[in-house]
Amino acid sequence: SRELLVLTYGALVAQLCKDYEKDEDVNICLDRMGYGIGVRLIDDFLARSAVKKCRSYSETADMIAQVAFKMYLGVTPSVSCSSAAGNEFSLILDKNPLVDFVEELPAERASLCYCNLLCGVIRGALEMVHLAAEVTFLQDRLKGDAVTEIGITFLRKAEDRKHKRN
Repeated sequence: SRELLVLTYGALVAQLCKDYEKDEDVNICLDRMGYGIGVRLIDDFLARSAVKKCRSYSETADMIAQVAFKMYLGVTPSVSCSSAAGNEFSLILDKNPLVDFVEELPAERASLCYCNLLCGVIRGALEMVHLAAEVTFLQDRLKGDAVTEIGITFLRKAEDRKHKRN
């Protein structure tokens, strides 16, 4: 549940910070964990949401924001397209429930991407529906930015990659 995730997430990140000296190692670990969650969560999402197949990257970004984020985190980020090609989008969160109990990052953890789990979840879920994507934090309120912004760049359909190998 959302509440359990929010309550335990801080403890998870704190333990990873104890286990790894470098922020980059924690960031990688959070991304990998999120990826594993996304790979498994997509089946639940598709079953519970009864959504139809998205016909464009824009529809996919809207589905992530308006349905998935709302369903699992109780928030609805705004979506903006940031490329003429129509394959780069930003999810802008006015409220990020994963940081409800976090004031700020310690000075010695300035390069920590505290919510990197979300990037992995999105990337893993997209891959399971045959959409390769790069997902990164572009802005983070914990680092003093005005908003929290997650960037999604759709690379190409995973199927296209397979066809090119043959």
